[in-house]
Amino acid sequence: MSAPPLDTTLAIRLLDVLADDVLPLTESAVDLGNKVFGAALLRKRDFSTYLAETNNEIDSPLHHGEMHLLKRYFEQPAAKRAAPSELLFLSSHEPCSMCLSAITWSGFDNFYYFFSHEESRDSFEIPHDLKILTEVFAVEPGQYAKNNAFWEAYGVQTWFNLHKNTLSNDTQALLNEKIEALRTRYAAASVRYQKYKHSNDIPLN
Repeated sequence: MSAPPLDTTLAIRLLDVLADDVLPLTESAVDLGNKVFGAALLRKRDFSTYLAETNNEIDSPLHHGEMHLLKRYFEQPAAKRAAPSELLFLSSHEPCSMCLSAITWSGFDNFYYFFSHEESRDSFEIPHDLKILTEVFAVEPGQYAKNNAFWEAYGVQTWFNLHKNTLSNDTQALLNEKIEALRTRYAAASVRYQKYKHSNDIPLN
C-alpha cells in the first residue's frame, strides 16, 4: 500500500494526542507494572480527542492499551457513543494480533500507530507481538495486510519519513522535534517498566 499524502495537521495532532493525552496515563501506569502501550480515539471531523487510555494488564492480561480503550469505549451508553466510522484510532505501538482483531470486530476502518512491532521488540524489550505473529499465525514481521477489506493502517513515523521532503523546513523541524520528544519520554517510561515489571504476575512480561 502506498501511503497517502501527509496531512500535516493530522500528523501534528496525532503526535500531540500521544504526548498530552496518552503518555501521561502511561507514565503513571508503568510504575504499577503495566506496559508502555496506550491508545486514543480522535473525532474525524476536527481531530479532537474523544477518549484516551493506557495499558492495564495488572488487572487483566487482556487489557492492552487498545483493549482497555475499547473496554472504556463500549462502556459508554450506546445512544451517546460516537460511531466507529466517526473516529480515528491511534495506538502508541503497532497493535498485536489480539488488538488487530479487536479493532476489526469493533468496526473501525483505520488505525495509526507510532512505534512499529520491531521497535516494540528491539527498543522496548517486548517481543511478544512479533513472536505470536510468527509462532501462531506464521506471519513474518510486517507482512500482515495493512490495507484490507476492514481497515487501513498507517505508521506515523513511516508516513512522515516518506513525505518529509515535500514539507517546508519549518514543518519538518516541528515534526522532528515532536517525534524526538515522544521517543525520549517513551524510552524513559520503558526503563521504568523494565524496573517494575517483576512486581506483577502478567503472563507475558
